[in-house]
Amino acid sequence: MAKILILANNDVGLYKFRKELIMELVKEYEVYISLPNGEFITELIDLGCKFIDTAINRRGTNPITDLKLILNYRRIIKDIKPDLVLTYTIKPNVYGGLACRMSGIPSIANITGLGSAVENGGILQKITLFLYKVSLKKAKCVFFQNKENEEFFLKKKISGNHRIIPGSGVNLDYYSLLDYPSDKTINFLFIARVMKEKGIEQYLEAADYIRSKYPNTVFHILGFCEDAYEDKLKEMQDKDIIKYHGMQSDVREYHKISHCTIHPTYYPEGMSNVLLESAACGRPVITTDRAGCREIVDSGLNGFIVEQQNSQDLIEKIEKFLKLNYEEKKQMGIEGRKKVENEFNRQIVINEYLKEIKYVIMNQGRN
Repeated sequence: MAKILILANNDVGLYKFRKELIMELVKEYEVYISLPNGEFITELIDLGCKFIDTAINRRGTNPITDLKLILNYRRIIKDIKPDLVLTYTIKPNVYGGLACRMSGIPSIANITGLGSAVENGGILQKITLFLYKVSLKKAKCVFFQNKENEEFFLKKKISGNHRIIPGSGVNLDYYSLLDYPSDKTINFLFIARVMKEKGIEQYLEAADYIRSKYPNTVFHILGFCEDAYEDKLKEMQDKDIIKYHGMQSDVREYHKISHCTIHPTYYPEGMSNVLLESAACGRPVITTDRAGCREIVDSGLNGFIVEQQNSQDLIEKIEKFLKLNYEEKKQMGIEGRKKVENEFNRQIVINEYLKEIKYVIMNQGRN
């Protein structure tokens, strides 16, 4: 039985967004997963994976720590002798790719977004792009989640064989079309880590203005809160401007009461899972005009697009949504569901992976 090694930086993303692919892989291959320990590791083991606890500092830039990660990946590859390695997110892509290249093992990378290091420019961007160029040179395939990321890499002469997939896709059975709630009270959802780049400041400014003008609105926030915003959220919740619910394991319960998801991010992501899941549930979306977000919205049909970091534009689009009648709001949600069914079904992603994996493993040793 051929062996597949998966390198990832956290268990939550691997389980929530790759579970269905893993379920297919374990039917035909011996599957190993290398990532830090976490709450979903037991579930991944139950699927049939063999777990290798691997420490990764996801946002650290210490070269010694990163060198240790490369050496650790090389050791893991030497021990397991995989036929193919799948990598997700920046550090596994870069350092896992380097380890694969040094070990002569084929790999398939997934660019899940450019990341702040590349997006913000400067010396860190130059270093990251150089590492990408070296690590992806021998990759059998590089999957991009949006056109803009693909064009950026090609412009920088990075990657060989590549193609675009619709992000991580969305499980249309798990995120099913929900009944649209009564609009006597209008509930908005913000689902993301509470941090500046996810547009929390624009959301809070909009909530403050809209709540004072439209008292029948409620602005919910779901997600882990970074220290910088703890006091601000508490203050605004005490004033009844927002409702903060913290991290939630199942956001579908909130989609049931929601009328619209607001995702004012300007974080460099591949394809927004928040938007995909919201649209799959039949919820209109309001989001920013940037790669990984705009692809999911046909503005005016299943939601609205706003200029990033522009609170006034966000307020205007929220007011535009509020002025729609009940049937128009509901229809927006239905159009969103149709769009994800046609373009973002997770099965599309799974099929692309299975096809590429089969091709690589069948052609082992022929190149």
